[in-house]
Amino acid sequence: MLEYKIRQAGDVTILDLAGRISVGEALAFGPGSGTVLGDVIRELANKGHRKILLNLRDVKYIDSSGMGDVVRSFTSLRRQGGDLKLFGPTPPVLEVLRITNLHKVLEIKDDEASAVQSFSKQTAAD
Repeated sequence: MLEYKIRQAGDVTILDLAGRISVGEALAFGPGSGTVLGDVIRELANKGHRKILLNLRDVKYIDSSGMGDVVRSFTSLRRQGGDLKLFGPTPPVLEVLRITNLHKVLEIKDDEASAVQSFSKQTAAD
């Protein structure tokens, strides 16, 4: 089961995730909720949140479908002029990112402060 909290750091929306990211894993968002990570990110993007940061410190597991959700969200946000970045992946999650070579595509930071700061550097360079 995946749980999440949404919070803001300036214009960056941070999703604090905990648990497992895999296909069909409903997010703990009330009874009967079948929401998956990609849906949450899509909903945030539809509300104008274009800078999204995933806090992976408490994510114990991610499978290929969960990774697919992250990549689809990343691609979609990029098309809308936004970005998706990650920070604090646990060793098992980092291993999946390396095996799939996504660590070369997705920007991954060790800590929240440098991850949030990386969004403003990107805007300044554009």
